[in-house]
Amino acid sequence: MPLLSLDDVTRSVELPDFSTLEILKGITLNVEVGDHISIVGRSGSGKSTLLNLLGLIDNPTTGRIVFDGEPLEKLAGSKRDRKRGSDVGFIFQQFNLLAGRTALENVMTPLLYASGRQFWRRKAIAAEMLDRVGLGDRMASMPEKLSGGEQQRVAIARALVRSPRLILADEPTGALDVETGKTVMALLDDVAEQSGAALITITHDPNVAALARRHYRLDGGVLEAIDVRKMLAASLPEAAL
Repeated sequence: MPLLSLDDVTRSVELPDFSTLEILKGITLNVEVGDHISIVGRSGSGKSTLLNLLGLIDNPTTGRIVFDGEPLEKLAGSKRDRKRGSDVGFIFQQFNLLAGRTALENVMTPLLYASGRQFWRRKAIAAEMLDRVGLGDRMASMPEKLSGGEQQRVAIARALVRSPRLILADEPTGALDVETGKTVMALLDDVAEQSGAALITITHDPNVAALARRHYRLDGGVLEAIDVRKMLAASLPEAAL
Protein backbone atom coordinates (compact mmCIF):
# COMPACT_ATOMS: atom_id res chain seq x y z
CA MET A 1 0.00 0.00 0.00
CA PRO A 2 1.45 3.42 -0.96
CA LEU A 3 2.23 5.90 1.79
CA LEU A 4 0.49 8.63 -0.25
CA SER A 5 -1.66 8.36 -3.33
CA LEU A 6 -3.36 10.94 -5.52
CA ASP A 7 -6.05 9.59 -7.82
CA ASP A 8 -7.22 11.84 -10.69
CA VAL A 9 -6.83 14.93 -8.51
CA THR A 10 -7.80 18.37 -9.81
CA ARG A 11 -7.60 21.79 -8.24
CA SER A 12 -9.40 24.84 -9.59
CA VAL A 13 -10.46 28.26 -8.32
CA GLU A 14 -13.25 30.60 -9.32
CA LEU A 15 -12.07 33.98 -10.61
CA PRO A 16 -13.79 37.32 -9.93
CA ASP A 17 -15.43 37.21 -13.38
CA PHE A 18 -16.97 33.82 -12.39
CA SER A 19 -14.77 31.90 -14.82
CA THR A 20 -12.81 28.90 -13.53
CA LEU A 21 -9.04 28.63 -13.47
CA GLU A 22 -7.84 25.03 -13.64
CA ILE A 23 -4.53 24.78 -11.77
CA LEU A 24 -4.08 21.00 -11.57
CA LYS A 25 -5.60 18.56 -14.05
CA GLY A 26 -6.07 14.88 -13.32
CA ILE A 27 -2.98 14.29 -11.16
CA THR A 28 -2.33 10.63 -10.37
CA LEU A 29 0.70 9.72 -8.25
CA ASN A 30 1.68 6.95 -5.85
CA VAL A 31 4.41 7.62 -3.29
CA GLU A 32 5.88 4.51 -1.70
CA VAL A 33 7.63 4.26 1.66
CA GLY A 34 11.28 5.24 1.14
CA ASP A 35 10.62 6.76 -2.30
CA HIS A 36 12.62 9.69 -3.65
CA ILE A 37 10.65 11.59 -6.28
CA SER A 38 11.45 14.86 -8.02
CA ILE A 39 8.89 17.13 -9.65
CA VAL A 40 10.23 19.70 -12.12
CA GLY A 41 8.20 22.68 -13.25
CA ARG A 42 8.44 26.29 -14.26
CA SER A 43 7.04 29.12 -12.18
CA GLY A 44 3.27 29.12 -12.57
CA SER A 45 3.05 25.43 -13.43
CA GLY A 46 1.09 24.59 -10.27
CA LYS A 47 4.00 23.41 -8.10
CA SER A 48 2.93 25.33 -4.99
CA THR A 49 -0.65 24.12 -5.32
CA LEU A 50 0.55 20.53 -5.67
CA LEU A 51 2.83 20.95 -2.65
CA ASN A 52 -0.13 22.07 -0.53
CA LEU A 53 -2.06 18.96 -1.55
CA LEU A 54 0.87 16.62 -0.93
CA GLY A 55 1.41 18.24 2.47
CA LEU A 56 -2.22 17.74 3.57
CA ILE A 57 -2.80 21.50 3.68
CA ASP A 58 -5.48 21.86 0.98
CA ASN A 59 -8.26 19.69 -0.41
CA PRO A 60 -8.56 18.78 -4.08
CA THR A 61 -11.50 20.10 -6.08
CA THR A 62 -12.14 16.60 -7.43
CA GLY A 63 -10.34 13.30 -7.11
CA ARG A 64 -9.03 11.48 -4.06
CA ILE A 65 -5.98 11.73 -1.79
CA VAL A 66 -5.14 8.88 0.59
CA PHE A 67 -2.40 9.16 3.21
CA ASP A 68 -1.27 5.99 4.99
CA GLY A 69 -4.49 4.22 4.03
CA GLU A 70 -6.78 7.00 5.25
CA PRO A 71 -8.72 9.19 2.77
CA LEU A 72 -8.05 12.89 3.19
CA GLU A 73 -11.76 13.66 3.56
CA LYS A 74 -11.74 11.66 6.81
CA LEU A 75 -8.89 13.75 8.19
CA ALA A 76 -10.66 16.91 9.28
CA GLY A 77 -9.59 19.80 11.49
CA SER A 78 -7.23 19.01 14.36
CA LYS A 79 -6.84 15.38 13.28
CA ARG A 80 -5.33 16.48 9.98
CA ASP A 81 -3.16 19.07 11.74
CA ARG A 82 -1.77 16.37 14.05
CA LYS A 83 -1.14 14.02 11.14
CA ARG A 84 0.65 16.73 9.18
CA GLY A 85 2.69 17.80 12.21
CA SER A 86 3.87 14.29 13.03
CA ASP A 87 4.16 12.68 9.59
CA VAL A 88 5.06 15.47 7.13
CA GLY A 89 8.26 17.53 7.19
CA PHE A 90 8.62 20.71 5.08
CA ILE A 91 11.91 22.18 3.83
CA PHE A 92 11.74 25.53 2.06
CA GLN A 93 14.08 27.56 -0.12
CA GLN A 94 14.20 30.50 2.28
CA PHE A 95 14.94 28.36 5.40
CA ASN A 96 12.29 30.21 7.50
CA LEU A 97 14.37 29.99 10.66
CA LEU A 98 13.20 31.90 13.73
CA ALA A 99 15.29 35.02 14.34
CA GLY A 100 16.54 35.45 17.88
CA ARG A 101 16.51 31.67 18.43
CA THR A 102 19.58 29.46 18.42
CA ALA A 103 19.99 26.57 16.01
CA LEU A 104 19.03 24.21 18.82
CA GLU A 105 15.92 26.21 19.71
CA ASN A 106 14.86 26.31 16.05
CA VAL A 107 15.11 22.53 15.75
CA MET A 108 13.28 22.04 19.05
CA THR A 109 10.26 24.07 17.87
CA PRO A 110 8.27 21.20 16.24
CA LEU A 111 8.74 19.10 19.38
CA LEU A 112 6.82 21.67 21.42
CA TYR A 113 3.71 20.16 19.79
CA ALA A 114 4.75 16.57 20.48
CA SER A 115 3.60 14.50 23.41
CA GLY A 116 5.05 12.02 25.86
CA ARG A 117 8.69 11.04 25.50
CA GLN A 118 9.27 13.23 22.43
CA PHE A 119 8.16 16.34 24.31
CA TRP A 120 10.13 15.68 27.48
CA ARG A 121 13.29 14.74 25.55
CA ARG A 122 12.95 17.55 23.02
CA LYS A 123 16.31 19.18 23.78
CA ALA A 124 18.23 15.92 23.55
CA ILE A 125 16.39 14.85 20.37
CA ALA A 126 17.05 18.22 18.70
CA ALA A 127 20.73 18.07 19.69
CA GLU A 128 21.05 14.57 18.24
CA MET A 129 19.50 15.71 14.96
CA LEU A 130 21.81 18.72 14.68
CA ASP A 131 24.77 16.46 15.30
CA ARG A 132 23.47 14.14 12.61
CA VAL A 133 23.51 16.94 10.01
CA GLY A 134 27.01 17.99 11.03
CA LEU A 135 26.15 20.98 13.22
CA GLY A 136 26.89 19.57 16.64
CA ASP A 137 29.29 22.43 17.27
CA ARG A 138 26.88 25.19 16.13
CA MET A 139 23.89 24.50 18.40
CA ALA A 140 24.18 27.82 20.25
CA SER A 141 24.62 29.87 17.06
CA MET A 142 21.98 32.35 15.90
CA PRO A 143 20.76 32.03 12.28
CA GLU A 144 22.50 35.23 11.19
CA LYS A 145 25.82 33.75 12.32
CA LEU A 146 25.39 30.69 10.10
CA SER A 147 26.26 30.35 6.41
CA GLY A 148 23.52 29.64 3.88
CA GLY A 149 24.42 25.96 3.80
CA GLU A 150 24.42 25.76 7.60
CA GLN A 151 21.03 27.48 7.79
CA GLN A 152 19.62 24.95 5.33
CA ARG A 153 21.06 22.13 7.47
CA VAL A 154 19.24 23.57 10.48
CA ALA A 155 16.05 23.67 8.39
CA ILE A 156 16.59 20.02 7.42
CA ALA A 157 17.16 19.03 11.04
CA ARG A 158 13.98 20.87 12.05
CA ALA A 159 11.98 19.10 9.33
CA LEU A 160 13.26 15.68 10.37
CA VAL A 161 13.23 16.05 14.16
CA ARG A 162 9.81 14.37 14.56
CA SER A 163 10.82 11.52 12.21
CA PRO A 164 8.24 12.32 9.50
CA ARG A 165 7.25 9.65 7.05
CA LEU A 166 7.04 12.15 4.17
CA ILE A 167 9.54 14.97 3.49
CA LEU A 168 8.56 17.75 1.08
CA ALA A 169 11.51 19.86 -0.13
CA ASP A 170 10.41 22.99 -2.01
CA GLU A 171 13.35 24.40 -4.02
CA PRO A 172 15.71 23.32 -1.19
CA THR A 173 18.85 24.55 -2.99
CA GLY A 174 17.44 27.68 -4.63
CA ALA A 175 19.14 30.06 -2.17
CA LEU A 176 22.49 28.21 -2.22
CA ASP A 177 25.49 28.16 -4.51
CA VAL A 178 25.93 25.09 -6.72
CA GLU A 179 28.47 23.20 -4.59
CA THR A 180 26.67 23.88 -1.30
CA GLY A 181 23.41 22.83 -2.96
CA LYS A 182 24.93 19.49 -3.98
CA THR A 183 26.17 18.92 -0.44
CA VAL A 184 22.79 19.76 1.07
CA MET A 185 20.91 17.48 -1.35
CA ALA A 186 23.30 14.59 -0.66
CA LEU A 187 22.75 15.12 3.06
CA LEU A 188 18.98 15.30 2.69
CA ASP A 189 18.87 12.16 0.57
CA ASP A 190 21.14 10.30 3.00
CA VAL A 191 19.16 11.26 6.10
CA ALA A 192 15.85 10.45 4.41
CA GLU A 193 17.16 7.05 3.33
CA GLN A 194 18.45 6.23 6.80
CA SER A 195 15.11 7.11 8.38
CA GLY A 196 13.05 5.35 5.71
CA ALA A 197 11.10 8.51 4.88
CA ALA A 198 9.69 9.23 1.43
CA LEU A 199 11.24 12.35 -0.10
CA ILE A 200 9.61 14.58 -2.73
CA THR A 201 11.77 17.37 -4.14
CA ILE A 202 9.97 20.13 -6.03
CA THR A 203 12.38 22.18 -8.13
CA HIS A 204 12.98 24.03 -11.38
CA ASP A 205 16.58 22.71 -11.55
CA PRO A 206 17.00 19.50 -13.61
CA ASN A 207 20.35 18.80 -11.94
CA VAL A 208 18.68 18.68 -8.52
CA ALA A 209 15.79 16.65 -9.96
CA ALA A 210 18.22 14.09 -11.39
CA LEU A 211 19.28 13.10 -7.87
CA ALA A 212 15.90 11.43 -7.31
CA ARG A 213 15.02 7.90 -8.34
CA ARG A 214 11.76 8.83 -10.08
CA HIS A 215 11.24 12.04 -12.04
CA TYR A 216 8.13 13.95 -13.07
CA ARG A 217 7.40 17.18 -14.90
CA LEU A 218 4.49 19.46 -14.03
CA ASP A 219 3.47 21.59 -16.98
CA GLY A 220 0.18 23.42 -17.34
CA GLY A 221 -1.25 21.51 -14.38
CA VAL A 222 -0.48 18.12 -15.95
CA LEU A 223 1.95 15.71 -14.27
CA GLU A 224 3.91 13.28 -16.45
CA ALA A 225 6.78 10.88 -15.80
CA ILE A 226 10.12 11.77 -17.41
CA ASP A 227 13.75 10.65 -17.18
CA VAL A 228 15.74 13.75 -16.25
CA ARG A 229 19.06 11.91 -16.33
CA LYS A 230 18.62 10.94 -19.96
CA MET A 231 17.59 14.47 -20.84
CA LEU A 232 20.68 15.90 -19.16
CA ALA A 233 22.91 13.30 -20.79
CA ALA A 234 21.54 14.32 -24.17
CA SER A 235 22.50 17.93 -23.29
CA LEU A 236 19.00 19.28 -23.71
CA PRO A 237 18.72 22.89 -22.53
CA GLU A 238 17.01 23.55 -19.20
CA ALA A 239 14.28 25.40 -21.05
CA ALA A 240 13.16 22.04 -22.43
CA LEU A 241 11.99 21.15 -18.94
